Amino acid sequence: MSAEHPSLSVGSLAPDFSLPRDGGDTVALSHYSGRPVVLFFYPKDNTPACTNEAIGFSALSDQFAAINAAVIGISADNVKSHDKFVKKHNLRVILGSDETHSVLEAYGVWKEKSMYGKTYMGIERTTFLIDGNGKIARIWEKVKVDGHAEDVLAAARAL
Repeated sequence: MSAEHPSLSVGSLAPDFSLPRDGGDTVALSHYSGRPVVLFFYPKDNTPACTNEAIGFSALSDQFAAINAAVIGISADNVKSHDKFVKKHNLRVILGSDETHSVLEAYGVWKEKSMYGKTYMGIERTTFLIDGNGKIARIWEKVKVDGHAEDVLAAARAL
């Protein structure tokens, strides 16, 4: 078991969720039963690393679709923010809005962080690859954005 995710590790059943999403619909893990799902948790819409990460996954969306994998980004930003983010960068991934932090907490990514000597609660950039049976196949913690979407795609193809 990982100290970072005391309740979730490779082989654990991924917690189901239902969240409002960009475009005004809802996204639920259960909608993708039988398919691989990439869940990428990111701190904030329209910030440099988060934008690069979302663009990276969007650029590979056809390749994820070719293996029937869904790609879902989740942050605490509201749906209005997500809609602007999608439009501004022509994103091709689903963006879930978790303003209550319930899914962030269920996945263990809502953490104490620090910047300039101040501590605050925020999202630690983390990606989960969930197999078609709803089990966590891989966890990437403290993600470095460069090359990340390609690494996740390779892992999803190997499922």
